[in-house]
Amino acid sequence: MSTLTNLETFLEKYPAESGTRINYGTSGFRHKADKLSHIAFRVGIFAVLRARYKKAIIGAIITASHNPEEDNGIKFIDPMGEMLEDSWESLVTDLANVPDDQVDKTVQALIARFGIDMATDGIVYVGRDTRKSSPTLCEALLAGIKVANGTSIDFGLLTTPQLHYIVRSKNTNGQYGEPTEDGYYQKLSNAFLRLNQLIGNNPNYKPHLVVDGANGIGALQLTKFSKFIGDKLTFEIVHEPQGILNYQCGADFVKVNQREPKSIVLKVDQRYASFDGDADRIIYYYKNSKDDKFHMLDGDKIAVLVAKYLKETLAAAAFDDIAVSIVQTAYANGSSTIYMREVLNMETFCVPTGVKHLHHKAGQCQVGVYFEANGHGTILFSEDVERRIKQSTNPKAIQLSHFIDLVNQTVGDAISDMLVVETILNSLNITIEDWDSLYNDLPNRLLKQEVVDRNVITTTDAERRCVLPSGLQAAIDETVGHFGSKARSFVRPSGTEDVVRIFAEAQSQTDADLLAKKVANLVFDFANGVGQKHQL
Repeated sequence: MSTLTNLETFLEKYPAESGTRINYGTSGFRHKADKLSHIAFRVGIFAVLRARYKKAIIGAIITASHNPEEDNGIKFIDPMGEMLEDSWESLVTDLANVPDDQVDKTVQALIARFGIDMATDGIVYVGRDTRKSSPTLCEALLAGIKVANGTSIDFGLLTTPQLHYIVRSKNTNGQYGEPTEDGYYQKLSNAFLRLNQLIGNNPNYKPHLVVDGANGIGALQLTKFSKFIGDKLTFEIVHEPQGILNYQCGADFVKVNQREPKSIVLKVDQRYASFDGDADRIIYYYKNSKDDKFHMLDGDKIAVLVAKYLKETLAAAAFDDIAVSIVQTAYANGSSTIYMREVLNMETFCVPTGVKHLHHKAGQCQVGVYFEANGHGTILFSEDVERRIKQSTNPKAIQLSHFIDLVNQTVGDAISDMLVVETILNSLNITIEDWDSLYNDLPNRLLKQEVVDRNVITTTDAERRCVLPSGLQAAIDETVGHFGSKARSFVRPSGTEDVVRIFAEAQSQTDADLLAKKVANLVFDFANGVGQKHQL
């Protein structure tokens, strides 16, 4: 007997797309928005099952982050604000892709397999970004929750990190914070204002920032937040209400193109930052007064700044025994890794691309700092470290205690990370140019190469070595060998787009650009069978 209500009616409203399989990856489901209604509906059903199984509130947010506006997607949020448990990704993928006449059978199998008590309430918190397709997909998601006889609370427009915060806060009975949008603003603003009071206003720090919100939700929510901190940090928020989300703006545009958004004219002696479409990434940049050129401070630069501050402040608080560790991916700039190891004397780890891998490893550290080069990251403090810091009466420990509250430990959060950076710049009394000069990035280039099937590319060694197609890695190694000892390049299939990503790093920008192009050509040839023929 089915435990779903009016399933057939809603299957007729949200029929499956034939011939299109969409997988749940690190960033959830993503595809063209007009292909996702049936996915959103089934995700609603699945979310209720997950909530009942975990006996906790689950989150689901409609967003495709940095993808083009015509795309959309759905991300799950587990009870502690973390990403969906790995072992359940394949389960939701299966439910999302079975034929319509197999939906009920698949759901009943999940109920039986996990012993899910369908008599208990399954509560799902829902949010969405500003894409035009988001309200329609949210409606389908809510319909799925209703069919599974669950309870939904729709928070409307939110950044992805805000919903992560709200889910964790509710499941910890408010210990993490008040589980509302205003509660999010209150927690961050209180921590920021207390830190500002302790630190004061240092002469090299100017509390003003120009923020590009990617024409999305980040600009709207930052405008709300700014009212909570008054003139302690002011913003010029660049936002075109009718502008296209992520088009020639946003963190991904800045990172990939290594230039400012089209809507911004850079001025010397001014800090700039860009969020991505759902405000979980941030990239800083400025116009250098010496060379009058654009300079970017990405996730690697943020990680170094945070690590330096934490190590120095922990030492000043008499916590020399607490280790700060850095977790990176292969995309991390080689110079940042050298600086962390040789200058800061910190342990570094390299994990596969994807926030869930970084977050998991950082959670195993006393203090784990992780930022992808694209600007997505956060800081995790172990329970023991957090307890020790909050119990100490040392003035620097008190400062660290407020700093912990400033960090959204559930996920990368552009607003929280921005406040972290601004607080550190003020605390260290340094300018953005001083920050940038801590180490010099090796020039690099990130390209996307379209191929017939990106999944023919498989990798190992935290995605730094290519296993298949056969011969591709040897060809990459040979090509890299022509560009000097500091050169490196690797490839991997994208987890969010139908492309293969190519990363290249070399002594000069010209070499990095050329190396990236040569490796992209190799990927195209080998992925389409041309390279293998050359090897015969």
